[in-house]
Amino acid sequence: MTFHISGFIFVGVLLKNKSLKITLGEIAAIQTGVFAKPVTDGEVVYLQAKNFDEFGKLQTKLYPEIQYQSINEHHLLLKGDVLFAAKGVKNFASCFDRNNLSAVASTSFFVIRIYPKQRENIVPDYLAWMLNQENIQSFLNQKARGTSIPSIRKTDLEALEIELPPIEKQRIIIQLAELMEKEYALREQLQNLRKNL
Repeated sequence: MTFHISGFIFVGVLLKNKSLKITLGEIAAIQTGVFAKPVTDGEVVYLQAKNFDEFGKLQTKLYPEIQYQSINEHHLLLKGDVLFAAKGVKNFASCFDRNNLSAVASTSFFVIRIYPKQRENIVPDYLAWMLNQENIQSFLNQKARGTSIPSIRKTDLEALEIELPPIEKQRIIIQLAELMEKEYALREQLQNLRKNL
C-alpha cells in the first residue's frame, strides 16, 4: 500500500475551495541524486529505494556507506527535502525529516527542495502526499520513458500542476493521512492476530 489513500474523497472537499494550481517548477528546485560506490567505512548515508517501506517511509536503521570527500556538499539532504523515486515501476515521494542525519539520495531519486520564498505557502509533507496521489501517479506513469527501466523526466515533474490549498488545510490533510495509515496498520495487525486464533 502506498500513500494514495481512500480518504482522498474527503480530502477532495478540503481541496475544492480556495486552492491554487501551481506548477512544481514554480515552487521548488529539482535536482537528481548522486551516483556513488558504497564503502565499508562510510560517513554519509546513501539513500536508495530499498531504504523505504511500503508507505514510502524512511526506515529506522540506516548505515553510512559513502565518504564525505566523494560528494559535493550541496547534495547533502536538508530537512524538508522531498525525494521522488523516478526510476522503475514503483514511483513514490517521501519527505526527508531527519535533523541529524548526513545523507544523500541515489540517482534513483529526484530531490525536490522548496524555494525559501515558498516555504510559508507549502508543507513539505503535503507536497510528498500530493505526489503520491493516484491521479498524479497515473499522469506521471504515462509520461515515463524507457522500456526495461521506465523513468520520469525532470521536465515532466517541473511542469506538473499541484493543488495548493491554504497551509492550515495542508496540515489537516497530512494529519488525516497519518491517521488513516495508522488505521490501516491496525487493521493489518487485527487480521494477522485473527489468523493465529
